[in-house]
Amino acid sequence: MPEATTVRAASSVPLAADYFHAYTVVGLVAAVGVIFVAVAFGAGRLLRPVVPTPEKLLTYECGVDPVGESWAHTQVRYYVYAFLYVIFAVDSIFLFPWATVFAAPGFGAATLVEMFIFLGFLAVGLLYAWKKGVLEWT
Repeated sequence: MPEATTVRAASSVPLAADYFHAYTVVGLVAAVGVIFVAVAFGAGRLLRPVVPTPEKLLTYECGVDPVGESWAHTQVRYYVYAFLYVIFAVDSIFLFPWATVFAAPGFGAATLVEMFIFLGFLAVGLLYAWKKGVLEWT
């Protein structure tokens, strides 16, 4: 019996070593990554030209030069177009799984009705945006 306990204890040691060896490899890869980034930033700092001019020191944010009043007006319609694009792009992604389910046997009629209801909601949303004049650029 004492031999069996020594065999078990000896066999568990390599498993723990393998376990910590995997973390050592991950730690080394992370350290190499940090060193690589630090060297790249240091090389960029040493090699770049430093010529400060008044234009370079001027505050610049979001493509708007700081001229005139401090309040910049932004048209809401740009955000509405982006929002409509995101809505219809995400909804069009839902059409691909529907096509694969529709092709499967036994799902035809129910899937077709569900997708037409879904497309009806999209059409109502598009008609609402069109009636409100959201889709007009000028």
